[in-house]
Amino acid sequence: MLAGKRAIRVGDQILREIAILLMEKVNDPRVKGTTITGVNLSNDLRHAKVFYSVMGDDEDIKRAQAGLDSAKGFIKRHIGLRLKLRYIPDIIFKYDPSIKEGRRLEQLLSELKSGYSMD
Repeated sequence: MLAGKRAIRVGDQILREIAILLMEKVNDPRVKGTTITGVNLSNDLRHAKVFYSVMGDDEDIKRAQAGLDSAKGFIKRHIGLRLKLRYIPDIIFKYDPSIKEGRRLEQLLSELKSGYSMD
């Protein structure tokens, strides 16, 4: 088996569980509209960087970060109950700007396309 393959599989499971928890169980209004975009799990399965995206300005991002940090213990407890792991990974939430940047690039490309005509 390749090194790190288990970390990828477990990371995918953690991503699914956190996404379900945010949609169904976490009642904090600060995390509504937050999308989990990825999980980077260490090879020893003890540390997880969970990447999220939220639409809005910097204030919305700060609000979502605070809500996720507040729900961290709840999320860890549920992951421990749902997944059979020796150690529940320490979770760090990090903002993922890729969706926001993608939208900005799409807008720039559409502006270039509309400004460019074949007369």
